[in-house]
Amino acid sequence: MKPLQLRSQRFEWGKRTYVMGILNVTPDSFSGDGLLQREDFLRASLEQARRFLEAGADILDIGGESTRPGSQPVSAAEEMARVLPVIERLRQEFPNAILSVDTYKAAVAEAALQAGADMVNDVWALRADPAMAGVVARYGVPVILMHNRSQPANIEVRERLGSAYRAAEYTNLLEDIQRDLRQSIALAHAAGIPDEHILLDPGIGFGKSVEQNLELINRLGELRALGYPILLGPSRKSFIGYTLNLPPDQRLEGTAAAVAVGIVRGADIVRVHDVEAMVRVARMTDAIVRR
Repeated sequence: MKPLQLRSQRFEWGKRTYVMGILNVTPDSFSGDGLLQREDFLRASLEQARRFLEAGADILDIGGESTRPGSQPVSAAEEMARVLPVIERLRQEFPNAILSVDTYKAAVAEAALQAGADMVNDVWALRADPAMAGVVARYGVPVILMHNRSQPANIEVRERLGSAYRAAEYTNLLEDIQRDLRQSIALAHAAGIPDEHILLDPGIGFGKSVEQNLELINRLGELRALGYPILLGPSRKSFIGYTLNLPPDQRLEGTAAAVAVGIVRGADIVRVHDVEAMVRVARMTDAIVRR
């Protein structure tokens, strides 16, 4: 896999694990860290971004629409009103920071790229908005293609533990995920997105059961056969809560275990809420397995 150069950062896949810090500019994040709940969400976003960068985050992922099970969609206009001021200020305050916009809407992605974002994180892997692939290609930026078979109406809610998507139907978990991702890769290629700008995310928690999420992390290396960098996002998710019987604010150790095993199995980037702790987990795991 070719290295990826973004601003002053060179991503050399396989050399070390990179950490993506989550900035949820929403009022309803499942993990309780929605920055829109704060009285001055812009200042809170900047403070959180600074903490993440100082702790060692390589990428900041800014999202304005919650993807938690049962969340309500927001319009492109509302999503832009949330994320654009944050991206613009982050670009001013941290000119060398790598900024990702977490959206599946082409209009939001384009506005975010114009505001200073460096890449797009699409939880529907170019399938939700037919214009998205063209925007990514036109701006010449990387895109994260996330596997997703979640159905908004098909959720499970447990007291204390929160909500989770029920499993979609799979004939063979890994083969089906690979097939779906290949289709999204084909959409990217058809739009003119080069291979070095494609990253894959297996979509932990999105239309998969607790057992399937656990299996997917353990078999993550099989996705490397597709030939692209892998992003893993297990942070605080319901499969950890249901396994350990813990609410979102008590899933640090479970997240650490998932991150460490994910790195051993081949993850190149981990997307997390608890940046300081997970940077340490990643560095320690790298010291053991990347020799």
